[in-house]
Order: sequence, then C-alpha cells, then structure tokens
Amino acid sequence: MKIKTMTTTPKVKIRRTRQLKPLTPEAEKARQDRMYFNAKTQAAIVAYQQAKAASNKKECDKLYVTEILPAFEKLVENLINIHKFTSLHDTYIELKNDCIVFLFETLGKFDGNRGTNAFSYFNVVAKNWLIIKTKQKSQRIKRTASLDDPDSLSANENKLIEEHCTVQSQETVMEQENSAQGVVSLLYEIRTKVKSENELACINSIITIFENIDDIDLLNKSALLLYMRELSGLSPKQLTTSMQNIKKQYKKFKIDPKFKLI
Repeated sequence: MKIKTMTTTPKVKIRRTRQLKPLTPEAEKARQDRMYFNAKTQAAIVAYQQAKAASNKKECDKLYVTEILPAFEKLVENLINIHKFTSLHDTYIELKNDCIVFLFETLGKFDGNRGTNAFSYFNVVAKNWLIIKTKQKSQRIKRTASLDDPDSLSANENKLIEEHCTVQSQETVMEQENSAQGVVSLLYEIRTKVKSENELACINSIITIFENIDDIDLLNKSALLLYMRELSGLSPKQLTTSMQNIKKQYKKFKIDPKFKLI
C-alpha cells in the first residue's frame, strides 16, 4: 500500500514598503529652511566671494554674520560633540572658535562651479582640521612632562631633568674653551701645510665653521657637509678628496703635545 506524502512550501511573508510621497515645493522649502547648512547658506558663500572680489566689505560682513557664521558654528559644534574632539583640549569654546576662524579663512577656496556641495566641502575641511589639531595636541602631551607630578616621570625623563638643571663646573667650562682654542690653532697649522687650492678652500671652510660654531645651527653630518660645500664652492668629489689629504695632516699634528685636544 502506497502512502502519498504531501509537501507544503513555507509561506514567505512579503513586507510591503510604503512609498513616500514626493514633497511639494512648499514642503521642500520648509525642510531646507530647517537645515542649518542648506542651499541658502551655499548661495550666501558664493555671494560673499563675489562681494569680496568687489571689495564690498560691508556686504561681506553682513553675509558672514547673518548667513554663514551660524552655519559654521552649528557644523563645528556637531563635529566636536559627535567625534569627542574635546578630550585633549583645554576648553570647548577655544577649540570651536579656532576651527570657525579656520573655516572663515578658507571661504575663498570653495569653488561652487565644480558642482561641489558647500556643506560637504566645509564639513571635510573642519573635520580634517580638528583631527590634525588633536593629533598635534596628543604629540605635545607625550613630549612634555609636568614637574608638579614627579611620580609620573620615567627614569629617562628624570635623568634629562637632572642633566638640564646641572650647572657645569668652572673647570669643565675652561677645559672646553681650551679644547676649542686648541682645535682652531691646529686647523691654522694644517692650513700652512696644504698644497692645492681645493685643500685651501676646504680647510678655510672648516676654520669658518669652528670659529662661528655658536652661531650655526647644524643638525647632522649631512647639514655640516652641505654647509662646507657652500663655503668652499667645491663639488662633493673635490671636497672628499681634499678632506682625505687634510685628514693625513691632522693625524700628524694630533700627536704634537703643543695641541692639547680633550
């Protein structure tokens, strides 16, 4: 005996979506007016640019105060509150005002002819500015230490503070001065032994650097070599060759007890 089995397909619920009726021109205008940054604001920005090009300061001030500034204020307030940019800054008001000033300075950079929406443009500009300032603030906090809270200082920070606050003894200062004078005297002696014009230009540049060491901001070896090239007028290859010959003379004079180098 065969038994027939009946299979039933599960019922699928069909969700009906209600289509929104298009807004009437009056309703659309009312919706736009409720937005703090709307087409009216964008038109005011374009009018502001035209008034500024015509040197009409009175019209610029009127447009900015009545139409543009309120939109900028609300835009910056929303960005600060949504993304919590105030966590690293001293006061909310200062951060907000500084960002608004930056937006004011970028008013002339907006180009409505490209089809760009003014809200999208200034929203990105303000957000990027807030991100950059917050990163800079974070870096400054990491690089600084408060002496009012010595327990929070690391061992390296304590060492740097101790070295910074330590006054060198008079003997150390005199030794350093004598050492510098000995180096300069040695360089003048080497200059009497150089043979070519390139070597003379090279040693003269070295003497100039040592005699004006306190007035020169040298950050690294590359900066030093660049400064020597500017003083001597030699190419990198000429400078290298001259330095090798001068180094030979330096090794000879270095063992002379007359030049006390510390």
